[in-house]
Amino acid sequence: MNWKMANAREAFGEALLQLGREDERIVALNADLSSSTKTNKFAKEFPERFFNAGIAEQNMMGMAAGLATTGKIPVASTFAVFATGRVYDIIRQSIAYPRLNVKIVATHAGITVGGDGASHQITEDIALMRVLPNMRIVVPADAVETVKAFRSIVYDEGPFYMRLGRSDTPVVFDEGYEFTLGKASTVEDGEDVAVIATGIMLSRALEAREMLEDEGISARVLNMSTIKPLDRDAVVRAARDTKGIVTAEEHSIIGGLGGAVAEVCSREHPTRILMVGVEDTFGQSGDAEGLMRHFKLTPERIVEYARKIVEG
Repeated sequence: MNWKMANAREAFGEALLQLGREDERIVALNADLSSSTKTNKFAKEFPERFFNAGIAEQNMMGMAAGLATTGKIPVASTFAVFATGRVYDIIRQSIAYPRLNVKIVATHAGITVGGDGASHQITEDIALMRVLPNMRIVVPADAVETVKAFRSIVYDEGPFYMRLGRSDTPVVFDEGYEFTLGKASTVEDGEDVAVIATGIMLSRALEAREMLEDEGISARVLNMSTIKPLDRDAVVRAARDTKGIVTAEEHSIIGGLGGAVAEVCSREHPTRILMVGVEDTFGQSGDAEGLMRHFKLTPERIVEYARKIVEG
């Protein structure tokens, strides 16, 4: 497919700046990475509403919690590995437990961080955030959805975790796309197998659908951009209407989208589920696309698993 490419981090930075112009309650916090997270645009225009905590992410989250108690809408941003792992206790105790209005927007998630290697390639962040009561999780598929989703979560009271990658990614949606928190969107319908994808794997799922169509297999493709709360109805419909489900995510298959879908199906409509994602392993250094191939986060793997579902 001939995709237009765009960067979700850039889209987030522009959206933050625009919302900052509209609402003086919005403040931004960063941990010495504003040029990478693209919060530097907000910092330049609103220096009095921008707080750089330095390389002290725990302090940044504590500051965000404190600002939320004063009626501000704090947006705390850093790399995903630091925004979840390094600060987990602070998020649990100071943000999720008191259900404070903090928006955590993490960039550089997953293996597409590339050359930074396993130490920075967090593939367990969704699992960490998903288990926290009161925390909601959004993983946009492209730059367009990033803007729509960010605007939505800013004005939805309570804590959020939004996950973005580093690289340019295919633009799946046009500007008319509407994001609805907690609802999956059916990008393509089908009756043989359902592919439920999140984040950058949506474009790969759509490529896989075209390949499956050539084989006479009809695939439904769902964009599950809200991981929590999960669209349980959409999952149950997919399980009921097709022969099985393939999940696709740039995250560990343990505790992420695949796990969430399996939990719903085991309780409400058991069906066969195969998961495309990172197996029980850490990442490694390499270029982004090379790593996606290495870990088999590809249209070809989705096709392979969909074929297994259909063949029974």
